[in-house]
Amino acid sequence: MNDSVFIHSQAQLQQLAQDVLRYAKEKGASDASVEISEGSGLSVGVRKGKIETIEQNKDKGIGVTVLLGTEGHIRRGNASTSDFSRQALEATVDAAYNIARFTAEDDCAGLPDADTLEMQPRDLQLCYPWQLSTKEAVVIAQRCEAATFATDRRISNSEGASVYAQQSHFVNANSRGFMGGYPYSRHTIAVAPIAGKGAHMQRDDWYSSARDSKRLAEPEAVGRYAAERALARLHGRRLDTRRVPVLFEAPLAAGLLGSFVQATSGGALYRKSSFLLDSLGKSVFPAHVQITEDPHVVGGVGSAPFDEEGVKTQRRSVVKDGVVQGYFLSTYSARKLGMKTTGNAGGSHNLSLTSVLTNPADDFKAMLKKLGTGLLVTELMGQGVNYVTGDYSRGASGYWVENGVIQYPVEEITIAGNMKDMFQQIAAVGADVLVRGTKQTGSILIESMMVAGR
Repeated sequence: MNDSVFIHSQAQLQQLAQDVLRYAKEKGASDASVEISEGSGLSVGVRKGKIETIEQNKDKGIGVTVLLGTEGHIRRGNASTSDFSRQALEATVDAAYNIARFTAEDDCAGLPDADTLEMQPRDLQLCYPWQLSTKEAVVIAQRCEAATFATDRRISNSEGASVYAQQSHFVNANSRGFMGGYPYSRHTIAVAPIAGKGAHMQRDDWYSSARDSKRLAEPEAVGRYAAERALARLHGRRLDTRRVPVLFEAPLAAGLLGSFVQATSGGALYRKSSFLLDSLGKSVFPAHVQITEDPHVVGGVGSAPFDEEGVKTQRRSVVKDGVVQGYFLSTYSARKLGMKTTGNAGGSHNLSLTSVLTNPADDFKAMLKKLGTGLLVTELMGQGVNYVTGDYSRGASGYWVENGVIQYPVEEITIAGNMKDMFQQIAAVGADVLVRGTKQTGSILIESMMVAGR
């Protein structure tokens, strides 16, 4: 990746990091860490063919953490600035130092142990700058939205189409010898069409996102698919209350995986605010379910050679044959739990949920056949998940399915259950795999949930 797309080179960011750490030590810090970042991006939005927004950003920032005291008696202070001048850097270190002087001691604070740090980060090729002009971005957004209107005359309106291109780079460093950083990018094409008129309007959306713009779906394909989704939702019905099998479409299934991550993250565990407390070594899923984390996929959206603390990441089995093999821990949360960091400060990396029962033929249509008669969920509303108890209740819409065939759209319903039961009742995972953020899975079939309607 050519540093020329940024104002500062990686070498210059590294020098700034060294200057900050040196000054922190001179000031009297026991330890210190610093993150320096810089990025640029372009975002355009169009609606009904006309430009609505054009935003360009050029951001930079430095965050400094100063630690005072000895292990088990650490006081910590943080400060940040967007000014890279020497005077501003020293003032930021001074601010962090003064904050640390007056904070309470924390027996779990401190830098990661030296043996956990990634001293030789690998290049995972995570940056593919998209050097498109504003005019080119507008045209792409217009092509995407125009494709929605061209799909069917019942596409009556649009919430707009957007194109987003972003490339950034950063350097992390600390006083225990770690220094690492790399450039990265993320680009997106999105659209949200509206079908129907008056009280019978329905909206849906779709997007394509990738680190490399060459791997984005064609704008017209994104537009057409979004339109088809909106059209399919017209004339939705409500359901009587019933208990039925529920198939979560792949984008929503990724959210179920995200719920597992949150429930097994160190912060929730040491605060005892998780329904999966003490789940290590226990069967949380049926034996056919596997969850793996692979941070080192070249070009992967969720790839990272080290976490936000500089701790080395590693490929691992998080759930094997339904049994939890590991949590998601930062250095701090690991110490609170009496464990070791898993390199997940900042979240999970390329997490994949699969089933040993899945075969390549288990596409979306095959999953509908496995559902048989039940509910296909394509949209969820609200934040109705209680992570302390696992209780799950969310507004939903989707389709009623009979004998593996979609019969009609449904709306204004609520699906409810408990996450523990839902995880244990995963009957099948589809081969219709979709990546959403740092997580990927196919559609997920739950044996039974309560559906409440009229």
